[in-house]
Amino acid sequence: MTLKTISCALALMLGSTAVLSAQDSAAAPAPAPTLGVTEAVIAKSVVDRVPQDTAAAFPAEVGQVVCWSKISGAAAGATVHHVWFHGDAQVGDVELTLGGSPWRTWSRKTITADATGAWHVEIRDASGTVLRRLDFTIGG
Repeated sequence: MTLKTISCALALMLGSTAVLSAQDSAAAPAPAPTLGVTEAVIAKSVVDRVPQDTAAAFPAEVGQVVCWSKISGAAAGATVHHVWFHGDAQVGDVELTLGGSPWRTWSRKTITADATGAWHVEIRDASGTVLRRLDFTIGG
């Protein structure tokens, strides 16, 4: 074989490898984005999509509290749930539709004056996996 023949064969082999590599990488599915909670708080209210008066304890006469969350990795139309608990008893499940990523969303819970004690909210994905838990107390 001549040097010219070897060079042509080598160039042909390298060109074929590059095409195969490109085909292999293009055929691999893109990984699905991971749904996550980047921020979450309990607050007294939300003004202009921003939580106000955040805390871990609220007076018995608070009237209502808000679970505010910022979700990342969501496709438009995906959902999360804010599942509310007073003690160990589930007292609410609010499904929230997301418009993309990142997305801020919140739900409210009316608190009666006698609903004191330990509370928590679980932020769950559509399959029920708990993404974040927020603990707070109402009253003394």
